[in-house]
Amino acid sequence: MSWVAIIIIVLIVLLLIVGVLQFNRLRRLNVQVDGAFAGIDTLLTKRADLIPNLVETVKGASGFEQSTLQAVTDARASIGQARTVEETAAADNMLTQALGRLFAVAEAYPQLTATQGYIELQRQLQQVEGELQFARQFYNEAVVQLNTALTTVPGMWFAGVAKVTQRDMYSEPDEDRRDAPSVEF
Repeated sequence: MSWVAIIIIVLIVLLLIVGVLQFNRLRRLNVQVDGAFAGIDTLLTKRADLIPNLVETVKGASGFEQSTLQAVTDARASIGQARTVEETAAADNMLTQALGRLFAVAEAYPQLTATQGYIELQRQLQQVEGELQFARQFYNEAVVQLNTALTTVPGMWFAGVAKVTQRDMYSEPDEDRRDAPSVEF
């Protein structure tokens, strides 16, 4: 066998190894993004599961605005119906805004905000919200890794074979939090 044939065989074997490694890398990154999104979904479900208890606690306050409670209930229902990243982010935004309105209105009822049940539910929701922020960040980091691998060499050459496509980032659900607050002295 000649040196040329040996070099060609070695190059073919190296290309196959690189191909397998890139294929596996893209598939692994895709699974990581799926797992990160599942983490967000789990936390959104956990937050949504706290809502009925919060609504029942708040209903005890006489004269509490029914429209606010209805908005929270409707927003909670939209979480369960979301399927894509965009739908989930929109439902998350709706629920975040509805909860914000609920807590703002609840401040007008000192007898409500002083109850242990309300305080505990508010603490649990704040804890879940912190976990959600972390989960969103983790998801977006996983998406950046995947999308970078899909748009750079050699990953872009194997994207079709691996059947992996670019994914959308999870955008901030509360548009108002994107802007820096104005500070006046």
